[in-house]
Amino acid sequence: MGDLLSYSGITTKVRAMESHLISENQFHEMAGLSTVTEAVDYLSHLKPYNGLFDDLEGSSLHRVAIEERLILSLYKDFAKLYRFANLNQRKFLDLYFMHFEIDILKKCLRNAMGNNYLDIDLLVFEDFFKLHSKLDLIKLSSSRSLTEFWTNLEGSIYYDVLSEVSDAKEPTLFDYEVHLDLLYFRTIWKVMGKHLKKEENKLLSNCFGSKLDLLNIQWIYRSKKYYQIQSTDIYSLLIPTNYHLTKEQITKMAEAGTIEEFYGVLKTTYYGRKADIEVFDLPDLEKLTKEVLDKIYRSTSQQNPYSIATLNSYLYFKEAEIQKVITLIESIRYRLNPDEIISYVEKQ
Repeated sequence: MGDLLSYSGITTKVRAMESHLISENQFHEMAGLSTVTEAVDYLSHLKPYNGLFDDLEGSSLHRVAIEERLILSLYKDFAKLYRFANLNQRKFLDLYFMHFEIDILKKCLRNAMGNNYLDIDLLVFEDFFKLHSKLDLIKLSSSRSLTEFWTNLEGSIYYDVLSEVSDAKEPTLFDYEVHLDLLYFRTIWKVMGKHLKKEENKLLSNCFGSKLDLLNIQWIYRSKKYYQIQSTDIYSLLIPTNYHLTKEQITKMAEAGTIEEFYGVLKTTYYGRKADIEVFDLPDLEKLTKEVLDKIYRSTSQQNPYSIATLNSYLYFKEAEIQKVITLIESIRYRLNPDEIISYVEKQ
């Protein structure tokens, strides 16, 4: 009864917001449009995106400007849920917000390492971040070198972690990004165990733990297919935590001699069974990952509607929607046919 009472209000709010997520039929309708202008106009008539593109037209409808507005719609949804949430639910949302911070930090880090100007205008997000973050977005986005970046990051929870990486011999962007991801997953595990009820902890562990496992599976696959990295070197690329995967399964995938052998091992894992894969099909791993995570996030929410899983699931599918829209609009920009566009969208 306690969960029902504490979650009935916000669950009703989430269900209302879910009703405005873009449907499969709407994606097909958008894929049939001829121009970016038509696609943006279509979006503008959908409630979550109404008014977000009013200041854009013609030549200003470039990818970055559109992406900024789409991300802003995610932040606005997060803000709505935060205002509606009770104290315990806000603890989870504060933890989820760290994911937004890290995404922005990665953009700023790429900018600083490349001595470039940041293409995305973080001023668009400044009001939102002021409410939830202690980072100075404007200073970080203007960092034109790593030295300047460290100075602007000093005093934050990210400073020590990234400083340790910078002390290593010739660290790469990948090294920095992996350590940011590691910090996020470690923090999630720590906070979930401390602040959430046992059942809620179990629900979120299934989602985040599975995402972590699947990231490692993808890194093993890419290392073998695209980079021909030796199995002994693959382990250094992996996040040293596993959930449904066993160490033996990770070892067998990392040491597989062929892609077919890799898929043979994957089929025996929890995720291979979840996706019901056939080795001879050699399925698209990105699409398979999406299908498995969609199942996990959707089932945790449907089976536990009056729990933190409802918030977690909505934010997951909202982020997926934004990636689909970005892919769809860029595909229209490059004049792909509708079937090609939908095939790319389905992978997001």
